[in-house]
Amino acid sequence: MSQDGRPQSSAVDVSIPSVARMYDYYLGGKDNYAVDRAACEELNKVVPSTQVLAINNRRFLQRVVRWLAQEQGIRQFIDHGSGLPTQDNVHQVAQRVDPDSRVVYVDNDPIVLAHGRALLEENQNTAVIQADMRDTDGIMNHPEVERLIDFSRPVAALFVSVLHCIPDADDPAGLIRRVADRLAPGSFLVVCQLVSEDQETRDFVTEFMRVSTHGQWGRVRTAAELGSFLEGLEILEPGLVEVSTWKPDGDLGPKQLTMEWIEYGGVARKR
Repeated sequence: MSQDGRPQSSAVDVSIPSVARMYDYYLGGKDNYAVDRAACEELNKVVPSTQVLAINNRRFLQRVVRWLAQEQGIRQFIDHGSGLPTQDNVHQVAQRVDPDSRVVYVDNDPIVLAHGRALLEENQNTAVIQADMRDTDGIMNHPEVERLIDFSRPVAALFVSVLHCIPDADDPAGLIRRVADRLAPGSFLVVCQLVSEDQETRDFVTEFMRVSTHGQWGRVRTAAELGSFLEGLEILEPGLVEVSTWKPDGDLGPKQLTMEWIEYGGVARKR
């Protein structure tokens, strides 16, 4: 069931744009439909930096997982709102550091479930589950999560470019607190979301995506709002930043030519 009580659907609705499939299109993937591409083209008219932003966000995900595995010794990852599989997914990055790393992908899009399970058929240390990322109890108590994740040990909980999909009424800050409460000390939360300091941009994108996705959207927020979600956690250096500047590894990714919105976030640790 979804968080609002509706059953999770196994059918792929190709008449409504999907955030996961739009992201796939921006990354150059093939698992998207005409309705997704049309929504992306309309979005580009007002926020033309979006494809570069998506690429830099993906590179941030890869860097942060590698850093957590190499530098912090994390071997357990839960990727909330994981999206469609693409190159260098979380399990591939983590398992290059240690093949015993365990990864659970969580998404409510049925196409993610289908593609993810096909990709992971022979990987016993990785699973993909269809669930609403707001349903913390349902996720933590899922049989595949119980099989793979030892909550007495540190875990990295990832919320990468997904918090803007959660409406204020569903309390994204409360979601972060609930997840943090379930994790052992020494665990990490990786968060980033679309932010803009320009109210006109925030209002346009929020309304465009809300209408396009038939309500499967939350809100573009400000940097200060995202920071407030992490109260009580230790925000690690370099702090909350535009994600292409988070511990860059010399891989010179594309530069945003316009900064009407950015992907903003970082890493916090539970003491």
